[in-house]
Amino acid sequence: MLNTMLNILSRGHVQYDGPRVPNKHIVYRIMVLLIAGVLASGCSVFRKEKEDEAESVEQLYEIAKQQMSKKNWQSALETLRTLEAKYSYGVYAEQAQLDTVYIYYRSEQRGLAIAAADRFIKLHPTHKAVDYAYYLKGLASFSENKSLFGALTGRDDLSDRDATAIRNAMVAFKELYTLFPDSQYAPDARIRAGYLLEALARNETAVANYYYTRKAYVAVVNRAKGVIENYSTTLAVEQALALLMFGYKNMGFDDLAGDARRVLALNFPQSGYLNQTTDTVKFFNKYSPKSDKPKQQKKGWFSSLFNWSKTDKPSS
Repeated sequence: MLNTMLNILSRGHVQYDGPRVPNKHIVYRIMVLLIAGVLASGCSVFRKEKEDEAESVEQLYEIAKQQMSKKNWQSALETLRTLEAKYSYGVYAEQAQLDTVYIYYRSEQRGLAIAAADRFIKLHPTHKAVDYAYYLKGLASFSENKSLFGALTGRDDLSDRDATAIRNAMVAFKELYTLFPDSQYAPDARIRAGYLLEALARNETAVANYYYTRKAYVAVVNRAKGVIENYSTTLAVEQALALLMFGYKNMGFDDLAGDARRVLALNFPQSGYLNQTTDTVKFFNKYSPKSDKPKQQKKGWFSSLFNWSKTDKPSS
């Protein structure tokens, strides 16, 4: 009985020979298939990216153009940024940089427009449209467009503005018509530069006029001399000579006041300042080019309404 049981157990015993090792040929085949699959997928992705790039540069710029035409400035700016990031070189990248200047200017981001214009000028000094970058820089440096406050109050004279902004704009316009005399923007730039030069001169006479009301006559004389020396071709010279004359007169320098009066009479024989005295003189900061009389300031909507409210209304 015992022998029979041992025989049965010995026949059911399974010997363990360790883990089975796969066939080497099978392993090599699997590895080759995996590597081939990875390479194939990588090539297809790379090829697809190349195809997308070949198509998207034109598409991106076309999208930006449509956004600009609809005045969607922020959307157009983001599209151009994407274009320039993906395509740092080439015609489209250069055009995107120039369009960025325009968008900043139109969206009234003046500082960014100036910085973008300077960047374009530095990167592409020989570009066929670099004159336009100078032009936009001048416009962005100082815009003569009336602000809402100026439209409401009538205070839109450039002499009331920051002289630094006026000077920067004038320099940009002067660089444009000096470097590119044949540019289509040169004539307008020359006119704007002359206009801004007048504004700078009026700004100086406005400061001198303020000093005169404060009886700071030394400062009046210095400012007036500066206008005569630095802005000799502007209309503000008439008032500068008058300020010089009355400044010297109030300081007791009659001889110098007389010299200033003779120069004023020689150059502006119809000047209204010749018939005024230190007690009656009034200086104005706005003049008509065709008249020696003070130019009446144009009233804005708000100032007109305010003045109307102070007058007697007609009876019904």
